[in-house]
Amino acid sequence: MSFALGVVLFAAALVLSVAWHECGHMWAAQATGMKVRRYFVGFGPTLWSTRRGETEYGVKALPLGGFCDIAGMTPYDEIAAEDRPRAMYLQKPWKRLVVLAAGPAQNFVLGFLLVVIVGAIFGLPNISQDPVPATVSKVTCVPATTTYYPDKDPVSTPCGGTGPAGAAGLMAGDTIVAVNGTSVSDYAAVSKQIGDTGGPVSLTVERTVDGGTEQREFTIDPQPSTVVVNNADGTTETEQTRKVGITFDPPPAINHYDGLAVIPASFAFTGDLFVATWDALLSMPSKISALWTAVTGGERSMDTPVSVYGASVLGGQAVERGAWSTFLLLLISINFFLGLFNLVPLLPLDGGHMAIVGYEKARNTVRGWFGRAAGGPVDYLRLMPITYAVVIIMGGFMVLTLTADIVNPIQLFK
Repeated sequence: MSFALGVVLFAAALVLSVAWHECGHMWAAQATGMKVRRYFVGFGPTLWSTRRGETEYGVKALPLGGFCDIAGMTPYDEIAAEDRPRAMYLQKPWKRLVVLAAGPAQNFVLGFLLVVIVGAIFGLPNISQDPVPATVSKVTCVPATTTYYPDKDPVSTPCGGTGPAGAAGLMAGDTIVAVNGTSVSDYAAVSKQIGDTGGPVSLTVERTVDGGTEQREFTIDPQPSTVVVNNADGTTETEQTRKVGITFDPPPAINHYDGLAVIPASFAFTGDLFVATWDALLSMPSKISALWTAVTGGERSMDTPVSVYGASVLGGQAVERGAWSTFLLLLISINFFLGLFNLVPLLPLDGGHMAIVGYEKARNTVRGWFGRAAGGPVDYLRLMPITYAVVIIMGGFMVLTLTADIVNPIQLFK
């Protein structure tokens, strides 16, 4: 029951996100003097509508998004004679750009507000991927096996004694600056250098003594150890390595904040999320083969794109586990993706229309330099082949992701 509720709630949240996006276009158009003829949530037959002022508001039968009908978006739109001076394509470029950018901006605003809410209630995930400093937090014995899990702390087999590092004299608080004479700056580099050394290793550390810092050298003979990693996608990796018996404090998985400290933290998290979303957007073409593998019976990778249906299923999984922070973080990610994707400079996306406005402005500026009159609006009909190609490619990608989500869905929790 909770799974079904989560699916419905997430699907509704996606529809509202799209409707909120269209609100941005509508409010910006109204604020800049353009005429908004219709604003509807959904598509298909009209279930309910009302008129306020010059705009008809309503709800349609298919909750698959929404639309905002601004009079005269292109020269080919039918428009009443009295509304022609307010046609969007005849307005100043800055007004048109404001209206077009307002939709994606709404998604960014909603995403940021949700980030603040998640940060205040649950804390924010640490996605900065900062390296773990090479400062020893604890000197321990070396377990025969350490097993890592995607959703809980690692588990090590029992061991005893001080361990090689403790026996050699290493202490908590020492910062390792070199292994076998090779400079290191983080835990990953230390671990790799020790694991790759066949015999004893030489560690150079900095230690605070009487308020000052001094360097010391230690020669340590590592002990063999097995590392087992259980990945989120269900696969398991086993590695034979060598350890000296030291641990490092990694950054917390979740950062918690007091009071207004959540605001600057939310801005920083949003910046990291923008970068991650942009990287995901750029990598979408490279995911086609992974999606096809999932459709044809192979493993479904966790980082493959999902459809609206697939995203709703993930929302259902989150609610089923009581992971409301995950539910909201999924919604945040989709809002940022929706905003950035719509800024791609291809028709029929908002970014495509913005590119046309930019082209017209640049063209008319150059014409003005030579004393020539401004040119007419761009002929959208000549761009239709490109538009159709973009729509077909996007449609094919959506069908592929939907098929993968049906036959081989992503499992957030295993």
